[in-house]
Amino acid sequence: MASSIGADLGLAFLTATRLPVEHVFFDGGQFAQIGKGTRRIMVPFLYLAIKSLYWSRGGTLKKIMWCDDKAIKPYFIAAGKALTYGNMRRQMADSLEDKPFPALPEDLQRRTWFEFGSIEEHLKYRAAVQKAYPQGYYPIFEGCNHMQYQIRDPQGFAAMLVHIIEQNTLLPLTF
Repeated sequence: MASSIGADLGLAFLTATRLPVEHVFFDGGQFAQIGKGTRRIMVPFLYLAIKSLYWSRGGTLKKIMWCDDKAIKPYFIAAGKALTYGNMRRQMADSLEDKPFPALPEDLQRRTWFEFGSIEEHLKYRAAVQKAYPQGYYPIFEGCNHMQYQIRDPQGFAAMLVHIIEQNTLLPLTF
């Protein structure tokens, strides 16, 4: 499972598929606990924030994502350019936040890794996800979030995933 797909789509696939799934990797930030009314209010603000990445050529990245990594700026500038208000509204309208997390078998939970984007996000969202999936793994990426790690060192990130698949443990990280 790619961490870039939505948590709701990923969990729908996992709970409905009959295909054998060995390991699962989630971007934990997709499990944010935000109510439907709050999401509706947030749409215009998030739209303007993400669009500002394009308009400012990445100048607002540090204010929005709490990092100023030049290597990831082009990705966020492109996202800001491509984003439409309608797409943002649709993405925010339907999400897991107002629904209970689907049940995952314990054996699959033991092979599921929830990678949160920062220590702050990790501590903010971890409790709800860990309550739903107590057997899962919850690594904290200190000093370099997993998104930055994927962009800065894709081979190292791939090696980490291979190590998890082969050993079901986290490889010592370089940061």
